[in-house]
Amino acid sequence: MRKRVLALCVTAAVGMTACSSGGETQPAAETVQESQTTAEQTTAAETETEPESSAEEAASGTFEGAGNGFGGELQVKVTVTDGKMEDIEVVSHHESSVVFNRALPIITERILEAQSPEVDSVTGATFTSYAVKAAVAEAMKEQGTEFGEITFATQGPAVEQVQGEDVHTQLVIVGGGPAGLGAAITAKENGLEDVLVVEKLDILSGNGKFDLNFYDVFNSEAQKANGVEDSVEKFIEDMKDAGNTPERLQVWAEGESVIDAWLRSFGVELNHNYGGRNHMKDKDNYAGEAIQDGMEAQAKKLGVEIRTGTKGTDLIFDGDKVVGVTVESKAEKYNIMADAVIIATGGFSYNKDLLAKYAPGYEVLNTSNQMGATGDFVPVFEKYGFKLEHMDTIRVIPTILIPSRDLTNSGAGSVYVNGNGERFVNERLGGLEMGTAILDQDVTWMVVDTKKVEDNANVRKQVKGGKFIEAATWEELADMMGVNKENFVKTIEAYNKNAEDGAEDEFGHTPERALLPEGPYYASKIESAVHMTKGGVSANEHAQILREDGSAVDGLYGAGEVTWQSGGYSQSVVFGRISGQEAAAYIQGN
Repeated sequence: MRKRVLALCVTAAVGMTACSSGGETQPAAETVQESQTTAEQTTAAETETEPESSAEEAASGTFEGAGNGFGGELQVKVTVTDGKMEDIEVVSHHESSVVFNRALPIITERILEAQSPEVDSVTGATFTSYAVKAAVAEAMKEQGTEFGEITFATQGPAVEQVQGEDVHTQLVIVGGGPAGLGAAITAKENGLEDVLVVEKLDILSGNGKFDLNFYDVFNSEAQKANGVEDSVEKFIEDMKDAGNTPERLQVWAEGESVIDAWLRSFGVELNHNYGGRNHMKDKDNYAGEAIQDGMEAQAKKLGVEIRTGTKGTDLIFDGDKVVGVTVESKAEKYNIMADAVIIATGGFSYNKDLLAKYAPGYEVLNTSNQMGATGDFVPVFEKYGFKLEHMDTIRVIPTILIPSRDLTNSGAGSVYVNGNGERFVNERLGGLEMGTAILDQDVTWMVVDTKKVEDNANVRKQVKGGKFIEAATWEELADMMGVNKENFVKTIEAYNKNAEDGAEDEFGHTPERALLPEGPYYASKIESAVHMTKGGVSANEHAQILREDGSAVDGLYGAGEVTWQSGGYSQSVVFGRISGQEAAAYIQGN
């Protein structure tokens, strides 16, 4: 319940609106202790001797507060006029830019509209939302307004969900990640007037916005500048055993050959090719942020209607033809009727129940995927008898940082040690075996040197971002890590000797190189994680979703991680584009 000191009651009637905090509990709820009225305020309230002019001054001005987000402290300034919050400015933060930049306008708009930090968090940005809400509450305490306890469970008032009216469009796309946005843009480019994207989270772009590498791309400007010769034929030869039909492999190859030119057509340039088909924006900037920012901007420019906070729940049939989807938001459930439907909802890396069902054992691992990857349409596919393929095929990332879950480089120059300062595994092992070996330890540290930082963009960015601890010597690093110093130094010495001798160690690993003889050195806690569920619903070369008997479902298309696909990020965009093109042709009768 919100509390006001008595001296400010006169201004409460001017502009402040009470909101109650929700009671739904969410996991990992960290709390900010409720602020207490200061002795000076209490005295003023009890004696009512504070002049009215002082109360008016206290109700207006700029007030500061802080809250803790995923990356650490976040600070805000709140501008208040006559007791009403007019503006919220974040003056410092350490949040991921790809989340922060999308979430901040939403959470500040909610707070200003409600005149309270007791609002729903932005789904997909829970920590950032919590930090902003807590900081605003602290700033408003300084102003003289106190709110209830701000926790991760704090939300806006409950809303009764009602049945809404049907919505009609030409094409509805369920999922606003790389595949969904690629589909929407391409459908517009192919002449559709009405394209609607629904996304269950409050922010777009799925896991793509976090990705370092846009891989499998060829015939790019960066590849040409780097002297790399490539072709559709080479791509097909390289990928012939990846599990695709010949027809699907052909259109995938053709799609990869033109995707760089397509991205450049709306200002997305991947100018760093670092071997083969790997691409980044430049040497120090990830591909994912540039691509997803560009696709979001292009979709809006082309007039794609986007509804966030809206979850697809089921398909609507007219006979054997799909004619729409059922969806729900916080406030209502309704039907979206469409001439065609594209499902691009991602995989199920974030759903431990589905992992246990389809890929037993992997459910014990953390995930590097985003919170929307819960496999919402898997039960729908099962219900209607659609074909599911390779559901037990899981891609495990050997190393993510703890607690940030950032993907990091696990190649040459990485040494893993446990809390006793000893190696326990072949650093090249990978997969579920690596993941469970790490889980068996009390803690696992990845140790690197300055060459690793220089050579790897993600490690370099993470070191600059303060996600590794740093020390001048091995002994100092051991102290900072809290591991057995004597064991740790012996471990590094043995690792370096094996590297120098080209000898295989007791774990079956021959180190690629010795670590540098001089620091600084760096370390971060790590674990392995489920990065992608490769399996999904079956789709043909036209991105049509298939039944168990191999027939295509009329009016229904699929793209991205929701389908079985042998590749990843760029393949999601390629088949997103194919699904948008094919759906547009289907709707237009071509």
